[in-house]
Amino acid sequence: MPRLARFRMLFAALVLLAASVLSLRAEDGAIASRPPTPSTIIIGFTGGFVGHDSPNHGPVQLAQRIRKNLPHDAYIQVFENRHRKSAYNTVLRLLDRDHDGVLTDQEKAQAHIILFGHSWGASAVVLLARELDRIGIPVLLTVQVDSVAKLWQRDGVIPENVVAAANFYQPHGLIHGRAVIQAADASKTQILGNYRYDYNHAPVKCEATSWVGRTFMASHIESECDPHLWSEVENLVRQRLQPEPGFVAAVPLP
Repeated sequence: MPRLARFRMLFAALVLLAASVLSLRAEDGAIASRPPTPSTIIIGFTGGFVGHDSPNHGPVQLAQRIRKNLPHDAYIQVFENRHRKSAYNTVLRLLDRDHDGVLTDQEKAQAHIILFGHSWGASAVVLLARELDRIGIPVLLTVQVDSVAKLWQRDGVIPENVVAAANFYQPHGLIHGRAVIQAADASKTQILGNYRYDYNHAPVKCEATSWVGRTFMASHIESECDPHLWSEVENLVRQRLQPEPGFVAAVPLP
């Protein structure tokens, strides 16, 4: 048999083999299947220069507790507040059901997003919600804990794409959170409340606190490690994970 003919037969056999392998992998889901859009996307932000996996901080501990019995089709991740753009891109990627790089109106409408954060991370929550509003993506809930805005940020007005928002704050020290948040459009956003915590009257012990932190921003740090406060945040998040018909969020008790 001429060499060219043998080469053509070998090439054809390789093509058939490759097609068979791809077919088998498509059948068992290795290639053909794509991960579904999460039922709920939960994004947390740490404050200051705290890492996303720092174990002694409220947002990280909250994410760890929620993750233990999170619905299998839900997603949760904590970011440093300076990585808000990464969080934004993560949300877009997760909502892109057909992975074509373009979000349709239907893909946007199916979004169920919850955002929470502390300090600079709480301000990042509002900024991310505002960025999602610009492209028409709704947000179920935002929760700010002792929210502190950087100079160029605005963390007091909740954009109209947010269904409900809550604000927890303490009023003492050189660094303390915003006392009041308001809705850009009260007909679209429910402000669940601005909840005041006073650590001068009810101090909370925090582990691994530096001397600088204890001296200059003790109450601000206490808001980050207060188990009661973060349990209230957790309740709000869990209520939105499985909302009841006619759901109205429970009012946290200070």
